[in-house]
Amino acid sequence: MATADKPQIARYKDRMDRCVTALKEEFSSLRTGRASAGLLDQVMVEAYGSKAPISQFGSISVPEPRSITVSVWDKAVVVSVEKAIRNAGLGLNPVVEGQNLRIPVPPLTEERRRDLAKLAGKYAEQQKVAVRNVRRDAMDDLKKAEKDSVISQDEQKRLEGEVQKLTDEAVKRVDEVLKTKEQEIMQV
Repeated sequence: MATADKPQIARYKDRMDRCVTALKEEFSSLRTGRASAGLLDQVMVEAYGSKAPISQFGSISVPEPRSITVSVWDKAVVVSVEKAIRNAGLGLNPVVEGQNLRIPVPPLTEERRRDLAKLAGKYAEQQKVAVRNVRRDAMDDLKKAEKDSVISQDEQKRLEGEVQKLTDEAVKRVDEVLKTKEQEIMQV
């Protein structure tokens, strides 16, 4: 019976891994001192009566460490793309040059760095909660399996230990990703 439960543990590990991956994706949209194409991932442009990600309106490149370039494909939406970047709350002011937008990335102030580090901490805490929710689901499933006599009590305890170990590893990885991002943000 124990071999039938192994895939379940792997499934919970996969869910915990996805929490860490989601955190990395959220962090890619957080601004650090230098330019990155991921900075504009969350920008939604309103054009043609609907909202869509900026990547659907042009190509984004990073020609220099302190600037981003957006080459808009359709001349009619250049103003909409510019407006979306200005209103995204990223503190960026694009300069329109025909169908291209040049976006200088100003250095962060100390206060803004602290705010971004706090925001990164909040994102990390949300993912830790998600990891703990996966652990709770796993523990509930193991208790139910033991109650239904699918696994023995000893097997349940052993698997609970494995789930706890996976949880501790996932939380540790979240902390490591957070520490790296905070260092990146605070670097002048």
